[in-house]
Amino acid sequence: MPNSRTALQQTRIVDLSDDKSIYGVKLLSDMGADTVRPEISSGDLLRQRGPFDENSGESLWYTFFASSRRHFTVDENSSASLYELNALLRCADLCFLGKENALAEKVNLDAARSRNPKLVVVDVSPFGSAGPWRDFKAPDLVASALGGSSGVTGDHYTPPLKLFGELNFMISGAYAATAALAGLNHVRESGEGQRIEVPVHECIASSLEHVFMWYFHHAQFPNARAPALERRGSLHWTNLYVVMPTKNGEMMVTPTPNMEAQLAWLVEEGAFQDLLDPKYEEPENRRQYFTRLMEVLREWVATEDSEELFRKAQEHHAPYGWVQTVAEVAKNPQLEARSWWDSLRLGDRNLPSPGVPFQFSDTPGSVVESEWIETNGSSVLENIGWEA
Repeated sequence: MPNSRTALQQTRIVDLSDDKSIYGVKLLSDMGADTVRPEISSGDLLRQRGPFDENSGESLWYTFFASSRRHFTVDENSSASLYELNALLRCADLCFLGKENALAEKVNLDAARSRNPKLVVVDVSPFGSAGPWRDFKAPDLVASALGGSSGVTGDHYTPPLKLFGELNFMISGAYAATAALAGLNHVRESGEGQRIEVPVHECIASSLEHVFMWYFHHAQFPNARAPALERRGSLHWTNLYVVMPTKNGEMMVTPTPNMEAQLAWLVEEGAFQDLLDPKYEEPENRRQYFTRLMEVLREWVATEDSEELFRKAQEHHAPYGWVQTVAEVAKNPQLEARSWWDSLRLGDRNLPSPGVPFQFSDTPGSVVESEWIETNGSSVLENIGWEA
């Protein structure tokens, strides 16, 4: 089911991912890769993930994350069916592997890579194949706790918070897609495939670079009270990026990267208060100035309408962020103007779906409806049109 004129239309993927990497496969499939996802005879376990469509009862979660693929059944108790599953790997460019995919242990990767030296295997697991935790399991909540992402959520007076949905697996999925593209590039340059390990634990930790920067270099920050950065809600460690209430909503406000321009804007609005006091020009008072600047901003922002403030910030080249609900984002005029929304078929109706998070000028991607392949006793390879 490769799309026409897409970036990865010549790339074949065998998708044996689980929830930790299925988003990465989706990213590549939406780029036009010809992706097949085999399912056990009782059905893919990820089809049991909610939320579910109120009409058909089908998983909306699976419909989105498993889009742009061809699906077929593999009888895990049939040697002939498993032989065909392994035969797919002789023709594939990429294979995504997840420990919790019921068919992952049914493939012989050593034999596949021996017969197909250009095969790139992306193995995504909670903690990798080495180390004392290599056999541990980690659903999203556990992964966020041990990886560190939940440790920086909430405020100092609250417990840590669970991030919305399974954002930690979105991180590992994005890393898996990047690793796959790096592997394909290596094949192009050297003709050699490889097996790439992507531990979720390391993906999450590497996305917390500001936390580690604070840990290793906290002595250089006058406001540091401990090596560990305390949980501080929406506050950036500099205290210069703050979500503030507006007259009718919330706005992420920062005077960076141009403090002088922000001050000039406040003067223009007549809201500068005492910020022009000469004492703030003294180097020893600069930190006091930054604190006072954020106080003045908070008072001023509270009097402003969210949309008007956002538009004025754009005019002043200030990187303010208008905080919106999911429902508001669904009606976002910027996304609509860029034709970001796609449509997915579910039962007898089309549902709006988030589009691909990238735009290529010559090889556009798109979310494509999944296709079910009925083998009817014939060869899977014959049905999908793959040759070694």
